[in-house]
Amino acid sequence: MDLAAAFGGIGMAFSSVLGGPYHAARTIEQVAPVYDDGGSIITPGGVAHRDCQVQIDTAIQRMREAEGYVDTDVALIVLAATLDGGLNTEARIEVLDGPHAGVWSVELIERDTAAAGWVGRGRRG
Repeated sequence: MDLAAAFGGIGMAFSSVLGGPYHAARTIEQVAPVYDDGGSIITPGGVAHRDCQVQIDTAIQRMREAEGYVDTDVALIVLAATLDGGLNTEARIEVLDGPHAGVWSVELIERDTAAAGWVGRGRRG
């Protein structure tokens, strides 16, 4: 078992017993259309979703000091083991349950030092 999977299992176990801090969520991402060599669309673009588990927390000092911070921004912590693939600022995250349910934009994002998750700054909407 890798470190991300171990942290993911621990986080989800605590959440299932305590009702948080990780909640069911999904990414919302735009998928570009695929074109053939002649410029015709082979596969149309659209919206894609990927399931994950996310914690919403208070923004940390580094997030507050970054350009564009507003006082309603929060920290998004996505367990890497619950998300297939990467995450970037073009995505939005929809928290499906819990006290922070709703859609959040991803303003900043990076892997944490243990590679157990994605940590970023989020904004409602």
